[in-house]
Amino acid sequence: MSMTDTGTIREPQARATTSVRSRALFVTLLAAIGVAGVTAAALWTAGGQDLDQSAMNTVTAGRDTQLAVLSVLGYVSIAAVAIVAAVAVLLALLRGEVRLAVAALVVIGGANLTTQVLKHVVLERAEFAGGIVAHNSLPSGHTTVIAAALGALCLVSPAWLRPVVLTAGSFAVALTGASTVVAGWHRPADVLAAVLVCLAWTAGTALVVGGAVRRATGGLTFAVLGSGAALIFLIVIGVRPTDGWDGFLVSGAVLGSVALVTAVSAALMDRVSPSR
Repeated sequence: MSMTDTGTIREPQARATTSVRSRALFVTLLAAIGVAGVTAAALWTAGGQDLDQSAMNTVTAGRDTQLAVLSVLGYVSIAAVAIVAAVAVLLALLRGEVRLAVAALVVIGGANLTTQVLKHVVLERAEFAGGIVAHNSLPSGHTTVIAAALGALCLVSPAWLRPVVLTAGSFAVALTGASTVVAGWHRPADVLAAVLVCLAWTAGTALVVGGAVRRATGGLTFAVLGSGAALIFLIVIGVRPTDGWDGFLVSGAVLGSVALVTAVSAALMDRVSPSR
């Protein structure tokens, strides 16, 4: 093969690799800024703390619904993480992509470790006069487990499987995150920070891995369908505004923000994942 032929073949590949890395770099920075912004507002400002607390209190559920919500959260476990990790590795190996198998494990391990270190070691809630004194719960560990799994699966899934991964994954992330709010385990900011931590790890790993840019396949549509279905599910099983119809718009905004951030983050996870 001549030098001209070699140049003709390799140059498009180099452009593709550069494109996915520049996209991944942008998303990594965006997610990191998002985590910092949510953290600063929710933990270190009096107004942010009050808003976050009142947002958690805008939704309620009866005894049967609470049990249903808790049963959903009960599925989030170390065993579930191990199963998803094994599936991700298997998918990558079936595609002959050892690097993506490693990348998936890095996302799962890195995101979960980051959440635990941030929550238990690094971050503290500021105490304000007249405010609620509480230990830091940001980011949400339960949400991180599921969102990191979604990021890992986005990295390794072939094109034909991506719609299923995005729809089911967004459903699971939004349902888990919203359920922690309904159960009173976490404030909304905890959930948003967790999703953004996982987005940062997915994009950061894609930045290191590189590869050809994926063709757009309507990822945002599938992600919106999944996260929207999670909210409908919660409403069907009995999650209601605390103040009745008077609180409908506020509670809708709280749960809607969880669904929206989940959908956009899932779509971005898909867009930064290389095709090869």
